[in-house]
Amino acid sequence: MGIFSKFRKKSPWILHYNTGGCNGCDIEILSALAPKYDIERFGMLNRGNPKQADILLVTGPVTKNCKDVLRRLYLEMAEPKVVVAMGACAHGGGIFRDFYHVENGVNSIIPVDVWIPGCAPRVEALIDGMVEAIEIWQKKSKEKEYLKDHENVINKLGVEDDD
Repeated sequence: MGIFSKFRKKSPWILHYNTGGCNGCDIEILSALAPKYDIERFGMLNRGNPKQADILLVTGPVTKNCKDVLRRLYLEMAEPKVVVAMGACAHGGGIFRDFYHVENGVNSIIPVDVWIPGCAPRVEALIDGMVEAIEIWQKKSKEKEYLKDHENVINKLGVEDDD
């Protein structure tokens, strides 16, 4: 597993989930994937399977119909995982705030690691946010490796739990 994790930390996979809204953020994501900005140069690939994804990119206001799907996608992702909320709608509902069918913000459903502000955020802000997400993801990966190794060391030393 060590060799795979070495290569894996250089190429995080992104799962993009649009929870509704005007799709302004989605247009910016598509332009980030285009040759002018080419977000793939950072090793990021956009994938549709939560079991393979490392970063969850959420856009749009979270509606009551999609909150269970969003939670399920989050739970299906393998650890370590990072959640990025993009746009004013994902932050607090945006112009759809306090509507009868809108949950106000992604963080009321799942924990968010990186916020990308704006309506719709510029591509440069998206790239900066995704680079920050990669750094957080790599840090979480190192912590996970440390904890895994820490358990092995504890077991080798024969230390027993007091419970």
